[in-house]
Amino acid sequence: MEEKHIRYYSHHLERDIDMLVYGNWGYPILLFPTTLGRYYQAKDMGLIESVKGLVESGKYKIYCIDSIDADSWYAKHLNPEYRVLNHMVYDRFLVNELIPYIRHECHVDKIGVAGCSFGGYHAANLAFRHPSLVAYMISMSGAFDIRSFMDGYYSDQVYFNNPIDYMPNEQGWKYGHMKIVLGTSEWDICLESNLKISDILNRNGIDHWLDVRGWEKHDWPLWNAMFPHYLSRIM
Repeated sequence: MEEKHIRYYSHHLERDIDMLVYGNWGYPILLFPTTLGRYYQAKDMGLIESVKGLVESGKYKIYCIDSIDADSWYAKHLNPEYRVLNHMVYDRFLVNELIPYIRHECHVDKIGVAGCSFGGYHAANLAFRHPSLVAYMISMSGAFDIRSFMDGYYSDQVYFNNPIDYMPNEQGWKYGHMKIVLGTSEWDICLESNLKISDILNRNGIDHWLDVRGWEKHDWPLWNAMFPHYLSRIM
C-alpha cells in the first residue's frame, strides 16, 4: 500500500501540519485522530490496515491529518475563549487550505471525512458546518457536545462548533446530498451522544445510518471492524 508523508505549511496556523497519505488514487477520505492523537495513530492502531484492500484497489485515498487538540479543546492551560478560537483557526486551515488541496489533487468537488471517538466529533462538526464541502461523513463512537471542555464558558463560537446545539436549527435540505454514518455500540461510552444526534437529524429530516452494534467497547477493535464495512457500503 502506497504511503506518503506530507508536511504541509498552514498560513492560518502559521506552522507545519503533518499528514500520512495512503493510496495513489481513489475517492479522498480525510481521517481525524482520536483525542490528542497524531497523524500516524490510525496506522499504528490498525485502522489503515483494515481498509488496505479498498485503498490498494483504488477506491479510496486516505489522508490522515494531525490534530491541534492540545492547543484547543484540551488546552487546560488556556482560557476557554482561546481554546475555541484556536479550534476555529484549525477549521479555517481545513476549509481554506487543506480541503482545496485535496479536492484539486483528487479532482472532486466534495470529500469524505471520518474519525473515531473525538475524531468522530471533528468529522461531524466539519461536515455539519460545511456541507457544501463534504459528501460522506463517517463518525465511529463520536461525541457531539463540547461544552464539557469549556469550564462553563459559552459564546457564539462555542455554539457554532457544538453540533448538539446548532444542528436542531439547521435546514435539513442542506444535507440531502450527504451520506452520514453514525457508528456506535451497546457498550460504547458515546452511545447516548449518538442516539441524541441521530434523533436531532431525524427531526430535521436528515437521512443517515445509525449503526448500533452489540456488546462492543469504545476501542480500536470496534472501529477497525466498522471502518472497512462503512467504506464498502457508502459508495
